[in-house]
Amino acid sequence: MSGVTRTPTQLTQGGATDAGIGASTLRPDGTLKVTGEFAYSSDLWHEDMLWGFTLRSTVAHAEIVSIDTSEALAQSGVYAVLTYDDLPTEVKNYGLEIQDTPVLAHGKVRHHGEPVALVAADHPETARRAAAKIKVEYAELPVVTDEESATREGAPLVHENRTDHHAGHVPHPNIVHRQPIVRGDAEAAARRADVIVTGEYVFGMQDQAFLGPESGLTVPAEDGGVDLYVATQWLHSDLRQIAPVLGLPEDKVRMTLSGVGGAFGGREDLSMQIHGCLLALRTGKPVKIVYNRFESFFGHVHRHPARLWYEHGATKDGKLTHMKCRIVLDGGAYASASPAVVGNASSLSVGPYVVEDVDIEAIALYTNNPPCGAMRGFGAVQACFAYEAQMDKLAKKLGMDPVEFRQLNAMEQGTLLPTGQVVDSPAPVAELLRRVKAMPLPPENQWETTEGADVRALPGGLSNTTHGEDVVRGIGYAVGIKNVGFSEGFDDYSTARVRMEVVGGVPVATVHTAMAEVGQGGVTVHAQIARTELGVDQVTIHPADTRVGSAGSTSASRQTYVTGGAVKNTCEHVREQVLELGRRKFGTYHPAWATAELLLEGGKVVTDGGEVLADVADVLEDEAIDLELEWRHRPTEPFDLRTGQGNGHVQYSFAAHRAVVEVDTALGLVKVVELACAQDVGKALNPLSVVGQIQGGTTQGLGVAVMEEIIVDPKTAKVRNPSFTDYLIPTILDTPTIPVDVLELADDHAPYGLRGIGEAPTLSSTPAVLAAIRNATGLELNRTPVRPEHLTGT
Repeated sequence: MSGVTRTPTQLTQGGATDAGIGASTLRPDGTLKVTGEFAYSSDLWHEDMLWGFTLRSTVAHAEIVSIDTSEALAQSGVYAVLTYDDLPTEVKNYGLEIQDTPVLAHGKVRHHGEPVALVAADHPETARRAAAKIKVEYAELPVVTDEESATREGAPLVHENRTDHHAGHVPHPNIVHRQPIVRGDAEAAARRADVIVTGEYVFGMQDQAFLGPESGLTVPAEDGGVDLYVATQWLHSDLRQIAPVLGLPEDKVRMTLSGVGGAFGGREDLSMQIHGCLLALRTGKPVKIVYNRFESFFGHVHRHPARLWYEHGATKDGKLTHMKCRIVLDGGAYASASPAVVGNASSLSVGPYVVEDVDIEAIALYTNNPPCGAMRGFGAVQACFAYEAQMDKLAKKLGMDPVEFRQLNAMEQGTLLPTGQVVDSPAPVAELLRRVKAMPLPPENQWETTEGADVRALPGGLSNTTHGEDVVRGIGYAVGIKNVGFSEGFDDYSTARVRMEVVGGVPVATVHTAMAEVGQGGVTVHAQIARTELGVDQVTIHPADTRVGSAGSTSASRQTYVTGGAVKNTCEHVREQVLELGRRKFGTYHPAWATAELLLEGGKVVTDGGEVLADVADVLEDEAIDLELEWRHRPTEPFDLRTGQGNGHVQYSFAAHRAVVEVDTALGLVKVVELACAQDVGKALNPLSVVGQIQGGTTQGLGVAVMEEIIVDPKTAKVRNPSFTDYLIPTILDTPTIPVDVLELADDHAPYGLRGIGEAPTLSSTPAVLAAIRNATGLELNRTPVRPEHLTGT
């Protein structure tokens, strides 16, 4: 790409072949990131580029009466101003599953911050000022913000005349999707229960809060197409949505992954991609768009806020009898991933427990609140918060230890789930609870020093609000279950291209996938897989782009399983071709070529007994073996829309947490002292990365427990806190010690026996913190995040 600097580069990883699967090899991009040399998408630059800016709605629900762009177009330095009327084709909407999201608003806006117009100018400040000169006249409409206002008789419809495939089975047009799960007879089982507990729980809207804002660079090409360099989670999904809007074939929309500064689900949906392409094609110049933090809060979906009603029963000896629940998720103005989030919330709502009789319903609403979609944990997080609170209520009512009560009811391999699916791989729920409970507790009163109280170790920290008075310790436990991979019959596959050749006299491998590296460490693991399967030291990871087949989304804890599986599969086929080439060249010299199990190790062809037959460099010589293959996991199936029965998930992951907190009961301040975790990972392909993922997921769960929430005005549906000044995330001072106990029980159905790990720790960390605060204060606390006023009653 002529004239472009700071674009993605190949990552070449060298090292001994013992830096393969199971080794804690370092990230090839790690040093670049901590020294500030790594190029993120916001660093992209072109010598003659323009800057794009998006004008967004200032109201949440309104008819657009008129748009006047004349003053903006007259401003010096402005090259283009686009509205809905300037879109080039009849395809004017996009979406992950339901194409209900307008590229630019037409006729009405449905949420605060919806894109209305685009500006391209020679300077970002010029673009911003020009956008401010666009005059939009709105006629405001009533807003729907919750289930009552969305489903009452005569409620305003967020989307009229729905034709999507969910519309026919929902009881109201403002319900995106509904999934019931019914098994056994919950009413009859309730009559057999000795104790019954109920609860209503509220889960706040969490933001992914990635530090790298939405950004990208679009370059118009001589063939009429575009080259788009962007931070995303799924290149081919973006491509599928972008090309029809532009009226271009997919091969003329060439996408390359740029450096991604975090994602956590918030980059699954499109943000600036189509907008940048439209401006580049209109002006004939490269266009860069970078959101500021305020825009970012409006430029991506968030975690669904939820209201959950639960009822559990148990016998006097502690066995669960039944569970009823109703989960209402607020999907906001557009569908995004809401249908899949509903599927997860309903199918995982019982938790990692054996309950034979259930009556479950989960729905997602259309409202005028901000759109919500994918975020780490994806429906299972909200459910886990509620069912774990219920477990503590039951244990308390029965006079049982909360960990022992959970162990008594824990699922295991062979358990029949409420969906009728059998858990066919290890499910060590009771063992994880045992391990996390057995970890040493942090010492009491850690703030006490010979020089007085160290306020950094106390609630309130450096604000110096207490020296230990009114501070009470609490301990809480939780465990969760999360599915791995895409579910409900989705064709979940990935593609890997692997090339093996001799360079400078030594065999090297190049791995090319479209996997989005968003921080999860896939580039490290892919090189480890290639070293293990091909016996090479040098592995180059090609930049991810759409010149290779789809790798699916970097979400659902699936990439190591699915794209890692694709890399392994392609490497195995490359290895077999190398061995076949060796048999043709050298087979007559040694009978082992025909009779032994052959491997590639250390750049040599060896027998399984360790005898060296040839150098790989001599086998290949000037030949290169280059294969691109798809790989799929076992198929799943949709849940029945009436009963919820079906083998909907391919794998499950489990994590347990113990939280230790100290609470200033006078001021309502919380210090999380420790968040210990035990998690089954199947096989740790890179133990160092595994621990990092568990600690990262745990920290996000901590955030939503005590501080993170997007506040939406219930009367206007406007976002009140779109900044990191008012939306708080954990800093290093808020993050406790996170000891991790990794259990490795192989799943025989998965590559290397691995289990997806990235999301499970986000589930149980939140309810563990809430349980610890309840233990310290005696308060019920059915809402997250917990705020000081919830603890002090003020």
